[in-house]
Amino acid sequence: MGTTAEVWTTRRLLAWTTQHFEKHGLESPRVQAEMLLAHVLNTQRLRLYMEPDRPADPRERDQLRDLVQRATQHEPVDYLVGETTFFALPFAVDRHVLIPRPSTETLVEHVLQTLRNEERTNDTLHLADVGTGSGAIVVSLLKQLLNATAVATDVSPEALDIARRNAERHGVAARVEFRQGDTLEPLAAERFDAFVSNPPYIPDAEWAEVSPNVKDHEPTLALRGGADGLDVLRPLIAGGAAVLNPGGLVAFEIAAVQKDAVEQLAADAGWRSVAVLPDHEGLPRVLVGRAG
Repeated sequence: MGTTAEVWTTRRLLAWTTQHFEKHGLESPRVQAEMLLAHVLNTQRLRLYMEPDRPADPRERDQLRDLVQRATQHEPVDYLVGETTFFALPFAVDRHVLIPRPSTETLVEHVLQTLRNEERTNDTLHLADVGTGSGAIVVSLLKQLLNATAVATDVSPEALDIARRNAERHGVAARVEFRQGDTLEPLAAERFDAFVSNPPYIPDAEWAEVSPNVKDHEPTLALRGGADGLDVLRPLIAGGAAVLNPGGLVAFEIAAVQKDAVEQLAADAGWRSVAVLPDHEGLPRVLVGRAG
């Protein structure tokens, strides 16, 4: 991106940034270029194409240049702009929370579809979300389940602050209580109709293969699950039935390599209707079941 008097329009900036990201092997280079430029220009991505010949001023070019450099050094664009999209909703994110991904939408879709099939979407339901992070799962569910309430937990107070902001942004804050604590401890003495979680599950043996944009920037506490990746999943599966009403629904995200192990853990814990659902890439990703 030049610093001379030549005119850098939105069209040129998008083309240059996209090519730069392609050269450096970034995933979805055009989308990431749009996200950064829309952020710098304080506009919506669609508007970039409505005003393609808008010239950028020197301050905007300098800001974009800095963000592009950081992105090519594997800093996630979602963190650079402070926002991501999950289940068609915008969510604030920073380095204290995972960036929610399409695979996790499988979990939300399963819970909603199951409740719809049972004609319970208008019931007064009580949900639990352990390791809520940005609050993406619980907020997405509450946006669809208008009579539901929830408890969402996390060990990180910074993550809970972000989750609260997202709940307020989407108008569900009055129906969710955020609690700090580890695994099932914050849920003690309460009963729920559905229990969801996207816990840390990356096994130690796979950590070296994790991409730099994740390993070097997203919170390790929310990613690594110990030697077999089950340090958090194991107690959630073993004790989950104790916090659910009879027949309560469970949906936990897992690593694909853990399919057989979690199915056995769920069977040992007395879960019914145990299955592991494929995500958008066809990988076994979401453990589902029912409390006895």
